[in-house]
Amino acid sequence: MTQSPAIPLPPPEERRRLREAASLTRAQLAARVGVTSETVRGWEAGRSTPRGRKGEKYAKLLNSLGDEAEVTPPQETPADAGEPATPPEAAAARRAARTRRKPAPTDRKRPAAKDRGRGPVTVPDRSDTPVPHGLRVILTDRPRTTSPRRPDDAVAALTPDQAFDALYAFCAPALVRQTYLLTGRRELARESVERAFQIAWQRWPEVARDRDPAGWVRAMAYECALSPWHRFRPRHRYPEPPPSDAFDRALMDTLLKLPPSYRRTLVLYDGVGLGLPETAAETEASTRAAVNRLAHAREAVAERLPELADPETLHWRLVELASTERLRASKPPTVRKASERRARFWTRAAIAFTVALIGTTALTLRTAPTHYEPPVPAGETVQGVPPPVAPGPLSESERELRAKLREEEQKGPDRLLPQPR
Repeated sequence: MTQSPAIPLPPPEERRRLREAASLTRAQLAARVGVTSETVRGWEAGRSTPRGRKGEKYAKLLNSLGDEAEVTPPQETPADAGEPATPPEAAAARRAARTRRKPAPTDRKRPAAKDRGRGPVTVPDRSDTPVPHGLRVILTDRPRTTSPRRPDDAVAALTPDQAFDALYAFCAPALVRQTYLLTGRRELARESVERAFQIAWQRWPEVARDRDPAGWVRAMAYECALSPWHRFRPRHRYPEPPPSDAFDRALMDTLLKLPPSYRRTLVLYDGVGLGLPETAAETEASTRAAVNRLAHAREAVAERLPELADPETLHWRLVELASTERLRASKPPTVRKASERRARFWTRAAIAFTVALIGTTALTLRTAPTHYEPPVPAGETVQGVPPPVAPGPLSESERELRAKLREEEQKGPDRLLPQPR
């Protein structure tokens, strides 16, 4: 039976921090322990627990990395400005520790812009080589290193406004570039990100307690950007100016011809750098479906652009395509105020609709009949009624008058004048 390591293991987030503090990739750490990179990814994400001899070796390695990190001098802060200087012997020991932890130089270079369209660019696998700091952050919204979290201190130190502004300032620029790759429209990308953060501010208690607030906002921004209702907007019926570079235009056209689900999976995995489980969870699909979508998307891109058959080259091209555009997001207070205005508008609209509904119901109840009135039946023919009485025979005087009128018949108005007898 496999037993857990005797040496205590740090939390998953601390494992990743120790590895990154030592400038080690997952592949390098996996080679030291004797496992695969995916196994190390699962250990750092907390999906699995190291056990057996590999777990003991992994725990010892993390403890050794933690001991080296303790030797590294912290950055000077204003609070430490008044403390006495470090002794020369301690400074020499720390410099020696930093020299031991210095990573080996790498030959990896970012493909130059002048090489576009001249053939495939050979770039090593990104899982075995550390990504240069500052380049990958163009498309990702996750920090390079994370510090141990202290939820109680964070909640006590930040107000909701400050926490929202910090999240917006950190995620909004990257999200605008990501949504631009999804839609190909600059204004729509900005509106989608702002709308996602407005919804996040309206549901801030829920978002603040989420395990991944950045992922929550990213999923909402993608949903807003890929909404099919945008096609009915008048200004979205006309295309925006394409990128100036011919290769960038070809890449953007290829991305826009992919189905939305394939495009989203490709951007999340090859652009943002999420793992397959995270990509599948964010796209609401199974891992097998995410793998199939990613494979079909890569095949479609490589069919039109053979230079991008290498996933690492595709990643750098996506970075360059997003970084060449001037995509800016609004200020956090502007987004918060717009969210509050929208919430007030819909609240008042709901109240007005409710009042109108109540008034209509009251008017209906006031004017409705209070008792049953039977309908008037249609008329029927009545039988057995005697016919009306006709005039009887003329008298002697009436007959004389009739004879006189016939004898003295005149025309014109004179016949109406009375004549003496």
